[in-house]
Amino acid sequence: MRRLQRTLTHWVLPVLVLAALVAAAKPADIRAPEAEPLAIVVNRTNPLSEISLADLRRLYRGQRSRWSNGRRVTLVMRDPGTPEREAILQTLYGVDEDEYRRGFLQAVFTGEANGAPKVLATPNGVLRFIFNVPGAIGYVRASEVDASVKTLRVDGHLPGDAGYRLEVPPQ
Repeated sequence: MRRLQRTLTHWVLPVLVLAALVAAAKPADIRAPEAEPLAIVVNRTNPLSEISLADLRRLYRGQRSRWSNGRRVTLVMRDPGTPEREAILQTLYGVDEDEYRRGFLQAVFTGEANGAPKVLATPNGVLRFIFNVPGAIGYVRASEVDASVKTLRVDGHLPGDAGYRLEVPPQ
């Protein structure tokens, strides 16, 4: 009998209480995960404060290799398989990882691509690289940005603004 009481006290009652709380929850109390904006970041010495999505696409597609001040553009991307990279590939290239690799190899073969983007594993690595390379441009989640880099407005919007189009879908 004591064993039954102990089982009820330790397992059954907490489960029943949890079930009652879930059943009483209103739909507004249960929120779906939200998309998180990606910030486009550059070295603090970069003269830009804003970029159009079209110009960002041109940069990342290798159609533009210099900044307005003549400095060489150094593209920074996250490792393959990261949600941030997948979001950039979809938004800027309109392709998945395999299509991106095939397209990039073709561009190298035909001489259309000047060089591969710098690929970094962590947001901190992206921020440090951009801090140290004046012509660098990359992306991190908006929540990961620090004062070592400058966040660009994209089409007049900062990450989190209504109408901002670069974001990582909820996982």
